[in-house]
Amino acid sequence: MPDKPMPDKPMPDKPWYHNGLKFKCTGCGACCTGEPGYVWVNKAEIAAIAAAIKIDVETFERRYTRRVGIRKSLVELPNGDCVFFDSERRICQIYAERPRQCRTWPFWASYLRTPKTWAEVSEHCPGASRGRLVPLEEIELQAEVLRV
Repeated sequence: MPDKPMPDKPMPDKPWYHNGLKFKCTGCGACCTGEPGYVWVNKAEIAAIAAAIKIDVETFERRYTRRVGIRKSLVELPNGDCVFFDSERRICQIYAERPRQCRTWPFWASYLRTPKTWAEVSEHCPGASRGRLVPLEEIELQAEVLRV
């Protein structure tokens, strides 16, 4: 009896979140405020945000970005808040043109590693583990957009 052919690659195990994860943005701003960090932006995002706030790219980069190695990040206010977060109204001032890092929150590879890392996000984000069930396919598409 001949051996069964082996697949070229072993079939990967399903991720721990294969049944999906719940998430619904509450608009609280917790992901935009507090701890210092980086909000990475590329040339296309810089151009789109600059156009949205009606300034030229050079001025935008000078006022709102900082160089970190070979990359650029949005600057933060002294308290760690994103420069585009309006703390009085609790809204993102550039929501329609927000960077992909913000668009893919909280489905970042670093938060999807283990149930524990997801639970840590859920402690700080009132929308994580609540709301609609986001299917695996959508989660993985988001996680592939930007590795954070």
